[in-house]
Parts: sequence; structure tokens; C-alpha cells
Amino acid sequence: MGKKQEIIKQIQDSIELKKWLQGEAKTLISIASRISTAVRNGNQIFIFGNGGSAADAQHIACELTGKFYCDRDPIPATALSTNTSSLTAIGNDYGFDEIFARQVSGLVKKGDIVIGISTSGESPNVIKGIKTARKLEAVTIVLTGKEAKLASLADIALCIPSKDTPRIQEAHITAGHIICYLVEVALFEKKSN
Repeated sequence: MGKKQEIIKQIQDSIELKKWLQGEAKTLISIASRISTAVRNGNQIFIFGNGGSAADAQHIACELTGKFYCDRDPIPATALSTNTSSLTAIGNDYGFDEIFARQVSGLVKKGDIVIGISTSGESPNVIKGIKTARKLEAVTIVLTGKEAKLASLADIALCIPSKDTPRIQEAHITAGHIICYLVEVALFEKKSN
């Protein structure tokens, strides 16, 4: 396959997953509804993942605390992968598998939203973070790929039907943007009119 054909194939694969995502509207609405309800109740959102998924967690938290489409109050969201001192201290003292669970344990309260992102759905530190959140009675949401162990541990799971990491990440950030839009509309639409 030539370079041009490979480019076309990668774009087409991404388009197919976006088309699949259209069929997951109920899941996206459910996620946004749980987040909106939690925020109205004074709860916060915590998001985490590794590598590109850490960047996605940071991106989604930024859209919520800053603004997405409208100028409005910030939505309390934190990406747990951004504090390098916490990550390295916890990783050094307790092991890399504990970097999210330990932060969740110290920060999350009942009713908060905890979102774990893992393209494989097998990341031990994301799994432990979600398990810890469940023990604390947080609402757990996961964004994963196909046939992910992580999906069975969460209240709501969006599992992209692929094992191709870049394509999964593209679908995750599309889903993240849609969720941010739905949350913003639910919480601020009346104020912006």
C-alpha cells in the first residue's frame, strides 16, 4: 500500500469510528447528564489516564474549567495526571499502579465524577483508580477501546470498537468534546440566552 492509500485508510478508519459514535448518543447523553447532576449538587470531576489518554484527560478538564462554546462560570474539573510531584512521589513510594488510586482516595468524595481513560482498558493504575472511586461511592465513567476489562468496573462505559490506539484516541476526544458541549448547555443554556 502506498503512502497516499495509507493516509486515505487512516482517515477512513477514523470516519468509521465517528459514524459508530453517532449510534452511542444515549451513552453520551447519559454521561453528560450524570456530570451535570453532580455539578449542580456541588460535586467535582476528576479525570485521568496514561500517555495520550493523560493528554485527553487534561484537554477535557481544560474545556470544563475554562469555556467550551460560551462564556460561563467554570465547571470544577481536575486532571490527575498533571501534578508531576504527586505522580513521581506516589510512583516512587507506592508504585506506578497507585498513582491515581492514591489521589482519588485523598480528593474524591461521594457523588463526585471520576473518569478513567484507557485505550486498552487494561491499564492497572486506571483500573485501581476506578476501583477506589467506586469504594468512595463516586460516579465512575470510563472511555476505553474494544473488549476492555475496565468497562465492567464502571457505572458507564464508552468502549470504542477498535484496538488501534490513535483511532480510539480520536474517538475519545470527539466524545469528550460532545460531552463538554452537552454539560455546558445543561448547566448554562438559560444564562447564555
